[in-house]
Order: sequence, then C-alpha cells, then structure tokens
Amino acid sequence: MTKENAVEVNELSKKFGTFTAVDRVTFSIPKGEIFGLLGPNGAGKTTTIRMLCGLLVPSSGSGRIMGFDVAKQPEKVKSNLGYMSQKFSLYNDLTAVENLDFYARLYRLPQKIRSSRIDALIEMSGLNDHRNELTANLSGAWRQRLALACAIVHEPPMLFLDEPTAGVDPVSRREFWNLIYDLAGQGVSVLATTHYMDEAEYCNEIGLMYQSRLIALDDPDSLKENMPGKLVEIDCDRPGEAINLFHTIPGVIDAAFYGTLLHVILESESFIDRIKEVLLENGITVSRIERVLPSLEDVFISMVDAENRARLRSELQQGEEE
Repeated sequence: MTKENAVEVNELSKKFGTFTAVDRVTFSIPKGEIFGLLGPNGAGKTTTIRMLCGLLVPSSGSGRIMGFDVAKQPEKVKSNLGYMSQKFSLYNDLTAVENLDFYARLYRLPQKIRSSRIDALIEMSGLNDHRNELTANLSGAWRQRLALACAIVHEPPMLFLDEPTAGVDPVSRREFWNLIYDLAGQGVSVLATTHYMDEAEYCNEIGLMYQSRLIALDDPDSLKENMPGKLVEIDCDRPGEAINLFHTIPGVIDAAFYGTLLHVILESESFIDRIKEVLLENGITVSRIERVLPSLEDVFISMVDAENRARLRSELQQGEEE
C-alpha cells in the first residue's frame, strides 16, 4: 500500500458455489480521485464493492482501504469508509435531521460536535427546507442527498457509492455529482458503481466490468482514443434494415442504434465507401455519413463485442481439441 493510494485491489475474486461473481479484479484508486466501476446489471460491480466494504469475504485475492485489509481488518475499514447503497439506508419514519442524528450516534460522533456536523450536512445537501420533514415524504432526489449526507456524517476519507443515481432525473443526477466533485476537492476518495455511461465522464478513471471481469481500465479520454476501429455515424431513412445489412459487410466490427441514428465501427475508414454502396444498392437513402468521436457507450459496446468474440473463439478451440 503506497501513501498515494486510497484503495488497492489485487486479483480479487468471489465465488458462490460454482458461480464466479467477480473474477480476479485488479485496480487502485489514488487519494482524492473519483473511480467509476461501470457495467451492466449482473456484471459483478455490487459484489466487488461489498467485498471492499467488508460485507462479503473474498474467495481469493486481496483488497486494502486506506491501508487496512478488507478481510482481516473489516472494522477498521468500516470506520474509514462511507457507504451509500442502491436503495438508500434511510428510516422513513424519521425526519431528515433525525436520520442524520441516528447515523452520527451510530458512528459515535462526540456530542459536542454532533449538532454542528448535522447542520453543516443539511446545508451542504440543500435540505434546509426539508430538515424536519419525514423521509417517507421526500422525493427521490432529496432522499438521495440525505443518504449521501448520512454516509459521510463521520467524515470518512473514502466514499463508496453503489448505483447512487438509479431512478433519479438527469438534472438531479448532475447536481448530485457536483456534490461528489466538492467532496473529492476536499480530499475524499470516491468509488462509484453505475450503469449510466454519461456519469463516467465525471470520473478520473474508469473500470469497465462485464461478466464478472474487468475488461478495461483507463481514464475516459484514453478509452475513447484507444477504441479499436473507426466510428462513423449514419443518418438514413430505414435504419432497421440498414443495421441488418451491416452485419453482413466485411470490415464492419459492430453496428448499434444511437437514437434515430446508427453508430457503426469499422476496421478502417476505407470501408466507408463500401457501406455507402451497399445502402444505395438496397434502396436506402443516406442523409449523412461521417466520422465521429466515440462516446463511452460506443467504447463499452465495442469492448463487450470483442470480449464475446474472444470467448466464442476460445470455446470453439476447446471443442476442436476435445
């Protein structure tokens, strides 16, 4: 464990019987940075975060939070950690202030600073007008802010957020991430799991998880720049027919809908002319076709497709050997 890293994970795995939920995951988080663990539901994100919280015992590998071993020193880990779960661990029959007071007592905050700390968190989260309102009556966005305040009531140096913005509107999601940025600016290290690709733009580094494995690890810009192939965006009159045609054209790595447009990943730009020809031959009118910078969603789709192809090749080779 170095002084620069808040989290170090090495070959961390978790098995439930014969099922592998997390498969040899390795990454680190420098102090004061935001790390995003992205992937679809079932990829292993929540299991990873629960092992790092000390809620699940790893099957193999290791993890350290602020220098403490997650398997051997779970109580030390918990005292240095704030954890905000998917479903917000709030008590609906308590007010916002009462929830904060409960968590402050749970974390054994001294009585002399408890009141001032609660007031500061109410101010930070913008809950002044809702401080005495029952939590059950708060909107999802206000409950989200309250849950964050409860998670950091003991001023932990490390914060874990597990799908923190699920079910919250886009404006509230952006405002929530502004709060996270402020905390990171104060030196708090953050690990956030999400399946919203746009949220990854807020992170210093991203780990892409798929089927229990970490398939990519880099900062958002580098992931986009290093995506295999060339991405083109196509505006045509019959996208449903067009996308089926693309899967039959040599040189096309992948094709996916992007709203009413199509995003197509090619082995090289030289295949653009061939795409135009095939569309015209099939009576599909093309309004626009041009190179575009990939989004993180494009990157993830490309990497998942490459992962699936590699697994299929491996299975075929094993079948031939048998």
